[in-house]
Amino acid sequence: MKLNLGCGFRKLDGYVNVDVSPACSPDQVVDLEMLPWPWEDGSVTEVVMIHVLEHLGATPDLFMGIVKELYRVCRPGAQVTIVVPHPRHDNFLADPTHVRAILPETLQMLSKTKCREWQEHGDANTPLALYLDVDFELTKVQMDLDKNWESIAQKEGLTQADAVEAMYRYANVVSQIIMELRAVKG
Repeated sequence: MKLNLGCGFRKLDGYVNVDVSPACSPDQVVDLEMLPWPWEDGSVTEVVMIHVLEHLGATPDLFMGIVKELYRVCRPGAQVTIVVPHPRHDNFLADPTHVRAILPETLQMLSKTKCREWQEHGDANTPLALYLDVDFELTKVQMDLDKNWESIAQKEGLTQADAVEAMYRYANVVSQIIMELRAVKG
Protein backbone atom coordinates (compact mmCIF):
# COMPACT_ATOMS: atom_id res chain seq x y z
CA MET A 1 0.00 0.00 0.00
CA LYS A 2 1.13 3.55 -0.79
CA LEU A 3 -0.29 6.50 1.17
CA ASN A 4 -0.70 10.11 0.08
CA LEU A 5 -1.29 11.64 3.52
CA GLY A 6 -3.00 15.01 3.71
CA CYS A 7 -3.73 14.86 -0.01
CA GLY A 8 -6.15 17.79 -0.15
CA PHE A 9 -7.18 18.17 -3.78
CA ARG A 10 -3.82 16.73 -4.99
CA LYS A 11 -4.69 13.07 -5.63
CA LEU A 12 -2.02 10.62 -6.76
CA ASP A 13 -2.79 7.58 -8.90
CA GLY A 14 -1.82 4.29 -7.27
CA TYR A 15 -1.99 5.75 -3.75
CA VAL A 16 -4.61 5.71 -1.04
CA ASN A 17 -5.36 9.44 -0.90
CA VAL A 18 -6.03 10.43 2.72
CA ASP A 19 -7.27 13.71 4.17
CA VAL A 20 -9.09 14.99 7.25
CA SER A 21 -11.56 16.93 5.09
CA PRO A 22 -14.34 15.11 3.26
CA ALA A 23 -14.70 18.23 1.06
CA CYS A 24 -11.71 17.14 -1.07
CA SER A 25 -13.17 13.65 -1.63
CA PRO A 26 -10.21 11.58 -0.43
CA ASP A 27 -10.19 7.79 -0.65
CA GLN A 28 -10.12 7.74 3.16
CA VAL A 29 -11.09 10.45 5.63
CA VAL A 30 -8.56 10.22 8.48
CA ASP A 31 -7.47 12.76 11.07
CA LEU A 32 -3.72 12.11 11.26
CA GLU A 33 -3.64 13.61 14.76
CA MET A 34 -6.01 10.92 16.05
CA LEU A 35 -3.80 8.03 17.07
CA PRO A 36 -3.44 5.19 16.30
CA TRP A 37 -3.81 5.38 12.54
CA PRO A 38 -6.13 2.85 10.87
CA TRP A 39 -3.43 0.97 8.93
CA GLU A 40 -1.74 -2.28 9.96
CA ASP A 41 1.83 -2.51 11.25
CA GLY A 42 4.35 -2.68 8.38
CA SER A 43 1.66 -2.42 5.69
CA VAL A 44 2.92 0.64 3.80
CA THR A 45 5.67 0.67 1.16
CA GLU A 46 5.59 4.39 0.40
CA VAL A 47 4.29 7.56 2.05
CA VAL A 48 3.97 11.00 0.50
CA MET A 49 3.32 14.06 2.68
CA ILE A 50 3.31 17.19 0.51
CA HIS A 51 2.92 20.34 2.62
CA VAL A 52 1.33 18.37 5.46
CA LEU A 53 3.80 17.68 8.29
CA GLU A 54 4.12 21.37 9.21
CA HIS A 55 0.37 21.33 10.00
CA LEU A 56 0.56 18.40 12.43
CA GLY A 57 1.59 17.93 16.03
CA ALA A 58 1.37 21.33 17.68
CA THR A 59 2.53 19.80 20.96
CA PRO A 60 5.76 17.81 21.20
CA ASP A 61 3.92 14.73 22.50
CA LEU A 62 1.48 14.74 19.59
CA PHE A 63 4.28 15.26 17.07
CA MET A 64 6.22 12.33 18.58
CA GLY A 65 3.07 10.19 18.41
CA ILE A 66 2.68 10.99 14.72
CA VAL A 67 6.32 10.06 14.07
CA LYS A 68 5.83 6.76 15.90
CA GLU A 69 2.69 6.00 13.88
CA LEU A 70 4.49 6.78 10.63
CA TYR A 71 7.25 4.36 11.59
CA ARG A 72 4.79 1.70 12.77
CA VAL A 73 2.88 1.54 9.47
CA CYS A 74 6.02 1.52 7.29
CA ARG A 75 7.47 -1.72 5.97
CA PRO A 76 11.24 -2.19 6.18
CA GLY A 77 12.78 0.02 3.51
CA ALA A 78 9.60 2.04 2.95
CA GLN A 79 10.22 5.41 1.31
CA VAL A 80 8.75 8.52 2.92
CA THR A 81 8.74 11.77 0.94
CA ILE A 82 8.15 14.91 2.96
CA VAL A 83 7.77 18.34 1.35
CA VAL A 84 7.50 21.37 3.62
CA PRO A 85 7.79 25.14 3.22
CA HIS A 86 11.08 26.53 4.44
CA PRO A 87 10.45 28.07 7.89
CA ARG A 88 12.20 31.32 6.89
CA HIS A 89 9.90 31.82 3.90
CA ASP A 90 6.75 33.95 3.96
CA ASN A 91 4.76 30.92 2.73
CA PHE A 92 5.48 29.26 6.06
CA LEU A 93 5.07 32.36 8.20
CA ALA A 94 1.82 33.58 6.62
CA ASP A 95 -0.24 30.43 7.15
CA PRO A 96 -1.85 30.34 10.61
CA THR A 97 -2.39 26.57 10.30
CA HIS A 98 1.36 25.90 10.30
CA VAL A 99 2.28 24.67 13.77
CA ARG A 100 5.81 23.29 13.39
CA ALA A 101 8.95 24.07 11.40
CA ILE A 102 10.51 21.00 9.78
CA LEU A 103 14.12 21.03 8.60
CA PRO A 104 16.47 18.25 7.45
CA GLU A 105 18.08 18.50 10.88
CA THR A 106 14.70 17.71 12.45
CA LEU A 107 14.41 14.51 10.43
CA GLN A 108 18.02 13.50 11.16
CA MET A 109 16.98 13.24 14.81
CA LEU A 110 14.88 10.24 13.70
CA SER A 111 17.99 8.25 12.69
CA LYS A 112 19.42 5.88 15.29
CA THR A 113 22.80 6.01 13.53
CA LYS A 114 22.90 9.82 13.72
CA CYS A 115 21.71 9.82 17.33
CA ARG A 116 24.48 7.37 18.34
CA GLU A 117 27.09 9.50 16.51
CA TRP A 118 25.90 12.57 18.42
CA GLN A 119 26.06 10.67 21.71
CA GLU A 120 29.63 9.53 20.97
CA HIS A 121 30.69 13.13 20.22
CA GLY A 122 28.83 14.59 23.20
CA ASP A 123 26.58 16.70 20.94
CA ALA A 124 23.50 18.28 22.49
CA ASN A 125 21.05 17.11 19.80
CA THR A 126 17.97 15.33 21.13
CA PRO A 127 18.27 11.61 20.28
CA LEU A 128 14.62 11.28 19.26
CA ALA A 129 15.14 8.02 17.36
CA LEU A 130 16.44 6.37 20.53
CA TYR A 131 13.72 7.86 22.74
CA LEU A 132 10.91 6.90 20.34
CA ASP A 133 12.43 3.63 19.05
CA VAL A 134 12.06 4.71 15.42
CA ASP A 135 14.71 4.68 12.71
CA PHE A 136 14.50 6.71 9.52
CA GLU A 137 17.52 7.35 7.30
CA LEU A 138 17.47 10.74 5.55
CA THR A 139 18.45 9.78 1.99
CA LYS A 140 17.81 12.97 0.01
CA VAL A 141 17.40 16.70 0.61
CA GLN A 142 16.48 19.19 -2.08
CA MET A 143 16.02 22.88 -1.44
CA ASP A 144 13.91 24.72 -4.01
CA LEU A 145 14.82 28.38 -4.43
CA ASP A 146 12.14 31.06 -4.30
CA LYS A 147 11.33 32.37 -7.80
CA ASN A 148 13.08 35.70 -7.09
CA TRP A 149 16.25 33.94 -5.94
CA GLU A 150 16.05 31.49 -8.82
CA SER A 151 16.07 34.49 -11.18
CA ILE A 152 19.03 36.03 -9.31
CA ALA A 153 20.87 32.70 -9.45
CA GLN A 154 20.43 32.49 -13.21
CA LYS A 155 21.40 36.12 -13.87
CA GLU A 156 24.38 36.24 -11.53
CA GLY A 157 25.50 32.62 -11.74
CA LEU A 158 25.15 31.87 -8.04
CA THR A 159 26.85 28.67 -6.98
CA GLN A 160 25.26 26.13 -4.65
CA ALA A 161 27.53 27.45 -1.88
CA ASP A 162 26.31 31.02 -2.57
CA ALA A 163 22.69 29.87 -2.31
CA VAL A 164 23.35 28.09 0.99
CA GLU A 165 25.08 31.19 2.39
CA ALA A 166 22.13 33.36 1.28
CA MET A 167 19.70 30.91 2.91
CA TYR A 168 21.39 31.46 6.28
CA ARG A 169 21.53 35.25 5.90
CA TYR A 170 18.18 36.14 4.34
CA ALA A 171 14.51 35.21 4.44
CA ASN A 172 12.61 33.97 1.37
CA VAL A 173 15.61 32.33 -0.32
CA VAL A 174 14.33 28.74 -0.19
CA SER A 175 10.62 28.25 -0.80
CA GLN A 176 10.35 24.56 0.06
CA ILE A 177 12.39 21.57 1.18
CA ILE A 178 11.90 18.12 -0.33
CA MET A 179 13.22 15.30 1.84
CA GLU A 180 13.22 11.56 1.41
CA LEU A 181 13.50 9.07 4.25
CA ARG A 182 13.90 5.31 4.33
CA ALA A 183 12.39 3.29 7.16
CA VAL A 184 15.13 1.18 8.76
CA LYS A 185 13.65 -1.94 10.33
CA GLY A 186 14.80 -5.44 11.25
